[in-house]
Amino acid sequence: MKKTKSPGSNLRNDSNRGKGVRALLPFALAAIVILLAPRCGFGSDQVFDQSYPLHSGGIFLLENVNGSVEVDGWNRDEVEVRAVKVAAKGTGDASQVQIEVESQPKQVLVHTRYPKGEGADVAVEYHIYVPSKILLSNVETVNGSVRVHGVDGSGALHSVNGNVEVIKSAGRFSAKTTNGNVRVELSQLGDGAPMNVETVNGSVVLGLPSSARANLNILNLNGDFSSELPVTSATTFSGARVLRGKLGMGGGEISVRTINGTIRLVRQPSV
Repeated sequence: MKKTKSPGSNLRNDSNRGKGVRALLPFALAAIVILLAPRCGFGSDQVFDQSYPLHSGGIFLLENVNGSVEVDGWNRDEVEVRAVKVAAKGTGDASQVQIEVESQPKQVLVHTRYPKGEGADVAVEYHIYVPSKILLSNVETVNGSVRVHGVDGSGALHSVNGNVEVIKSAGRFSAKTTNGNVRVELSQLGDGAPMNVETVNGSVVLGLPSSARANLNILNLNGDFSSELPVTSATTFSGARVLRGKLGMGGGEISVRTINGTIRLVRQPSV
């Protein structure tokens, strides 16, 4: 005959399982506390996240010291400033670095303020969203990269120790660093002031559409130069290390320079 369990047996088994789960709860809670607690030696983070109104065609400026800056264009009439302050020694250092934002009807200015004297061992990593049509009057950092994506406008981008990139954008941008590579890819080249694309220790890639018109000044001391675009009326100096020529019929001046690295002009698809 088939044996059946009594209802009392089921109740005892459920009770035992409940005791087992309750016994494990303290260990689970302890594990969660360990995972969420600040990790010794890794410092702590502080997040800054604010939005400010700015119409298309406005001006944006950002000054940083330690940390990278990424700027993305979007279709909103506002600027979103998101920054993560990463301190090496704890929350005390992170609190010493202040992010000051000046918001006016036609411009938004962001300043990273470090304490005077010994300073603070803090990096501030920025991710900014701006109206896609904008003037980036100055976006700079010292130790970190600068990256601009999806912007139709103009601007000046600077780093000292880090790469500078402009991709999937249009307009006219100057991009400079000392120790790092520079890459500027423009689907359309705008008119305007002279455009400088420069580094000292690093390579340069400048992508322009076939329709681009510009007067070129190329300086490359220790590296090769190549171009997918036809450079006409070209004159070389100093053993082919300096080249002056034209793209198309010529136009606004573009200077491309490096000391230790290659220079490449590449054909960029136009939009």
